[in-house]
Amino acid sequence: MLKRERLLKITNIVNEQGIVTVTDIMEELHVSDMTVRRDLDELEKAGKLLRIHGGAQSLTFSLDHELSHLEKTTVQFIEKQQIVRYANSIIQEGETIFLGPGTTIEMLADKVKGRNIRVITNSYPVFETLINHKPTEVILTGGEYRSNTGAFVGPITNSILFKFKYTKAFIGCNGICNNEITTYSLEEGEAQAIALNNSRNKYLLADYKKFNREDFYVYYKLHDFDTLITDKNISGETLKHYEQYTDIVIANK
Repeated sequence: MLKRERLLKITNIVNEQGIVTVTDIMEELHVSDMTVRRDLDELEKAGKLLRIHGGAQSLTFSLDHELSHLEKTTVQFIEKQQIVRYANSIIQEGETIFLGPGTTIEMLADKVKGRNIRVITNSYPVFETLINHKPTEVILTGGEYRSNTGAFVGPITNSILFKFKYTKAFIGCNGICNNEITTYSLEEGEAQAIALNNSRNKYLLADYKKFNREDFYVYYKLHDFDTLITDKNISGETLKHYEQYTDIVIANK
């Protein structure tokens, strides 16, 4: 098979399936791991797809429907690790923090488990990560459960979140476009907005792929965050544009 034909086939597979693994492509085209990875890198540089941990994603996939929890865990894995290491470093012993839903925040939960802090969350995966790791205290809000993200939402969730005060809130998002922070679910957005409004300090955790993208529901303004924590892959042009709205920290360790 000629290289040009192979690249076209890979592009078509990714666009049809949304997200595919390197193994899937190897089996479909009967080529080596190295060949697939090299082709995916070339296609990403050409603007044909997005590279993710262990595979590739269609450029339009996340805009057409909400990614599953499993799919989100594979996207920008290394960048998320950098972001959560920095976020963990600014949490002080004895603080009460809010951790929202999302795979980046779940990775942060894994970093803070066992620390002497109190965590309020509406994310069941965050709760599962933190339980039985004394002296960490964790409170799960309850409410209506969204299986796609593992988040509790709705009137019960909102009424509980409204009663708590937090020293720091750490929030993820699906997209950042100019001054608007967006997510797929209206209910999740409402819950996060309540927690942010009740927090002394507000932190947005977002990898470089979240910039200049929009999703369904605008739940907060970027200028209302104290700090946006992102990774070193953000372009200089994008960084300069978004620094007009809030302080940005680039986590690169």
